[in-house]
Amino acid sequence: MGKRILIIQGHPDSGSAHLCHALEESYARGAMAAGHEVRRLNVAKLDFPLLRSQQEWEKGALPAGLADAQEAIQWAGHLVFLFPLWLGDMPALLKGFLEQVARPGFAFSGEGKNPFAHKALKGKSARVIVTMGMPAIVYRWFFLAHSVRSLERNILSFVGIKPVKDTLIGLVGTMDAAAIKKWLGRLENLGRKGD
Repeated sequence: MGKRILIIQGHPDSGSAHLCHALEESYARGAMAAGHEVRRLNVAKLDFPLLRSQQEWEKGALPAGLADAQEAIQWAGHLVFLFPLWLGDMPALLKGFLEQVARPGFAFSGEGKNPFAHKALKGKSARVIVTMGMPAIVYRWFFLAHSVRSLERNILSFVGIKPVKDTLIGLVGTMDAAAIKKWLGRLENLGRKGD
């Protein structure tokens, strides 16, 4: 039986095609060919403000444009995040999106004195796919993949999403056509597996 997969495109530039978009297409093609149900969410095409206070995060209304995003996250059994590494982290737009959708009452809820007692997104898995200019091995072993680990531990695991696997793609600025083709094939294979 196929999985329900939500692909969250986190590249903030919706005006032109980037490697992240080609990787998304390859993953989706493989997933659909294998019989998985696929939905896609392009963060750059959503309209939402940045949160500016704890009060707004806890008690403010979810922007109308993000209700469908929350519904898609709830629907999915597997989430795929794609984004470029910018200044050592995910782009601010993707972080702002996650802050908006991962609100109390949706992503987690409290009990008694523990405001984080229930992880509301348990039972879901995820894959984080990150492109970067530096060699991926340098990011993983010298920088300890700090921002990806933060996303996995402080956001995804925090709301119950696990396991979380990652795919780090380095040296994208100097990648030739053969290397790009190889990565597109790898992403298509991951899509087929629903991984």
